[in-house]
This record gives sequence, C-alpha cells and structure tokens, in this order.
Amino acid sequence: MQKSLVTGGSGFIALHVIKCLLERGDLVNTTVRRPKNLSKCKPLLDMQQTYPGRLKLFEADLMKDGSFLEAMEDCEVVYHVASPFLVPQQIKNGMKECVEPALQGTNNVLQTVNKTETVKRVVLTSSIAAMYGDSWDILKMKGKTLSEDYWNTTSTATYSPYSYSKLVAEREAWKICDAQERWDLVVINPGLVLGPSLTSESASGSLFMLDAMYKGENRSGVPELHYPVADVRDVAEAHIKAGKSHSAKGRYIIASDRSICLLDMANYVRGIHHKPESLPTRNLPKLLVFAAAPFIGLPMKWVSRNIGISYKVNNGKSIRELGLSYRPAEQLLKDHYLSWQSQRAGR
Repeated sequence: MQKSLVTGGSGFIALHVIKCLLERGDLVNTTVRRPKNLSKCKPLLDMQQTYPGRLKLFEADLMKDGSFLEAMEDCEVVYHVASPFLVPQQIKNGMKECVEPALQGTNNVLQTVNKTETVKRVVLTSSIAAMYGDSWDILKMKGKTLSEDYWNTTSTATYSPYSYSKLVAEREAWKICDAQERWDLVVINPGLVLGPSLTSESASGSLFMLDAMYKGENRSGVPELHYPVADVRDVAEAHIKAGKSHSAKGRYIIASDRSICLLDMANYVRGIHHKPESLPTRNLPKLLVFAAAPFIGLPMKWVSRNIGISYKVNNGKSIRELGLSYRPAEQLLKDHYLSWQSQRAGR
C-alpha cells in the first residue's frame, strides 16, 4: 500500500488527486493551511469517513520552512499541487500573491523532499503557462503548436504574474531535482482546468473565470479569448499515472488538442443553462476590448497579444506515455456548469 503526500489538499485539483489515490487503496497524507476551517476542509473530512484510517490531515504553510516535514514522513511519492491560481482581475500584487508563494513553496517542499529518505518521486503541478506567456508566442512555435519543448520567455512579475510564477516555480523544481540523484521529478502542465468541483469553497481562478458568464454578466458579448481546456478528472488521473508509472519522465501537457474560445464555452452549455438568454451570443469587437481593458485591469499589450488568437496543442505525449484518454470538451463544459449551478450559482 503506497503512501503519498498531496500538498494543498483543499484545492480544486488536489481534492480530485486525493480521491483518485484513495479509490486505488493508497494511504494519503495531505496538507492544508487552516485545518480548523471546517467548511473548507469538509470534503477531506468526508473522505476520512468514507476511507477510515487512510487519509491524514496536517497543517502546513508554503511560506514556512520545514512545515511539510511531519506530513512527508514515510511517503514514497509527493504530489506538490499547492500553488495559487488567480486570473488577472483577481491579482493586485503579482509578486506577493503569485510569484513568492509559488517559488518559495516549491523550494520549501522540495528541500523537505531532500530530507525525507523515503521519497522516490515528486509530481509537480505546473501549467502550460510555464511554456508560453501570450497566445501570440505560440504562433512562432513549430507548426504554430504548443508542446513540452517550450518555455515561457515573455511573462514577468508585473506582466502576466501568474504565468511567470509557474515558470519560475517549475524552473526551480528542475534545478533542485538535478542537484541530487535519489528522487526524480515529473511535471504536469495542464491547460485551463474545468469540470466538477468537489468543494464549493475553492478560490481557484479557473472556477472564477466562468462565474460572470454563467451569471449573465456577459450577455452583451465576450472577448475572443482562446484556452486549451482540461477536465479536472483527467488532470487528477494524469497525476496518479505520473506518480505510479516507472517510465513517466519530464513534462506532460494535459489539455485539449486545440484552444476553445469563451463563446464556444457558452454555446456548449446553452441547452442546459437555467437562463440561456443571459449567455453571450457574440464575440466583442477587439476595439471595444481595447477600450475596456484599463477598467478591468488588463494591459493593452496583453489584449493585443491574446484576443482573437486560436492555436493547436500537442498533447500526444500524455496519450502515448501516460495512456490518458481525454473527455470531450463539450461534456467537460456541461459537467462544469452543472457543478457550478449546484455549488456557486447563488454567490
């Protein structure tokens, strides 16, 4: 019976990873910042009831050195999932809210791995954001297709700080891994993670992103933004396979093979939405998005490099090496909406 640690246990992705591990019969330790926050920890407490004796909760903070030591004891695999995901509108100070927690947290967890002799593998949750900064960047890639070969060269702590945080955290992880030989590192790079949430308390930017649309706040139209999407259940499955497969190595894009625009995301759920007339039916003109950008916290540069740009994604490595089978985007968006409706619609 393998024992694993999952960091950030109350998060959107981490809860699904924990559920998958428990369903496979593993022992799981997980960390949360505030174990006394019962509403946020409720899904974990429920899992403890469903799988008695196999899930333990520990208090740990990404910004506190050594706080993961107890939780990591006797673990063979560490799934480092904990890291903030915020969309631009949520970010006020990119360095403090994104970069510092991601970088210091990764360093903290991996230095603890270096002190824990039982750990043989680390699976790091990164993002395709570590591979590119703006959609414009992908147009310069081979075949205008995103792949694991690329690194983000355009984001900074002040321009697209979330993307920059994923870049520096992943770079740091590879640097620490390469300096030793006992454990190996596998990195999961998901696209925009959507799908059914196991908690109504998550502050994940991926859940925040479609809130306004589902609430009818975009009925006049949406910016023509394109994202490769990933079902949270597929992302969790990829983590488990990366943690258990001896042949897994390097980075794995986990995402649809093409980007999908926000309008398509609305169209997928129109038939089941409680107020379909409130959903957008058109893309906003780019000039209008430019005019609105300063009022919603988006740099003009970001608008010019991301609006109206669709692209392809090479997810073949995850299919070949992890045996991953992707859920269709339409079903994913419908499941995401139904989950949102049951948990967040009244917020």
